[in-house]
Amino acid sequence: MKTMKKILLVDDDPDFVEGARMVLEKSDFEVVTASSGKECLERIRMGKPDLIILDIMMPKKSGFEVCKELKSNIEYNRIPVVMLTALKQKLSRTSHSIAEGLELEAEDYLEKPIEPKVLVSRLKKILEKE
Repeated sequence: MKTMKKILLVDDDPDFVEGARMVLEKSDFEVVTASSGKECLERIRMGKPDLIILDIMMPKKSGFEVCKELKSNIEYNRIPVVMLTALKQKLSRTSHSIAEGLELEAEDYLEKPIEPKVLVSRLKKILEKE
């Protein structure tokens, strides 16, 4: 019996979180959620996930800030991070960019809305490399 991979899903949109949780759980992932950058860091301290899906635009602490913190921490820097946003069309007018996310060593970058099959496929591909 193979063990379930644990995904930490961090997003402040409860509807997206619920939909993504259902998709991921149907694909045999264990899903833990957080609605802020601060809560994300607390959840990680309680138990390291196999992968983190991290929304970019969140109150108080952006996904970029959380990713930078994780990648600079020797205890957490090997956890794959997938950056997520609904604001691609607005990113060029903000201080955030895809390049910034990849510079922070995020493993992938996904745009909302995302097809469930695409989400699961991309996550499995990243986890197979681990």
